Amino acid sequence: MTFEEEYEDVLQNIEFAIMEAYQEQEELIDAEVLTAIEWLIQSYGREVTGRSGSSRPLRGISKEVAAKVKQMCEWRLGRTPLSDEDDESVDEEMTPKTPEEIVACLKRIQSSIKFWTKKGGRQGYLNYIEQFFLEEF
Repeated sequence: MTFEEEYEDVLQNIEFAIMEAYQEQEELIDAEVLTAIEWLIQSYGREVTGRSGSSRPLRGISKEVAAKVKQMCEWRLGRTPLSDEDDESVDEEMTPKTPEEIVACLKRIQSSIKFWTKKGGRQGYLNYIEQFFLEEF
């Protein structure tokens, strides 16, 4: 089983959060998403290694993307409930992931962003993943 197959649900959840941000901010570009993902990799990475300290603060759209993705990651870690647009708790059965697994998934997303940006330009990654979410938005 490939990494993508094993963690398909987590990767989809993270990309859903990214797509939600893109739907709200159509001027969002891949570089801003990449900044948010890299910030989260550092944040959860520190947790994994037990290091303390903080990352440079995020600003603008990257901060908004990071907040949405972090909310999804915290849910996947089993730490917080997930809410829908009406602030009602979403009750889904899922097995919580470890911080190491979340970091691995974020790194896979990071790699995908770099690949699709190189292939499709400033919004190459966003345009690529959008096709998988068109029915949901």
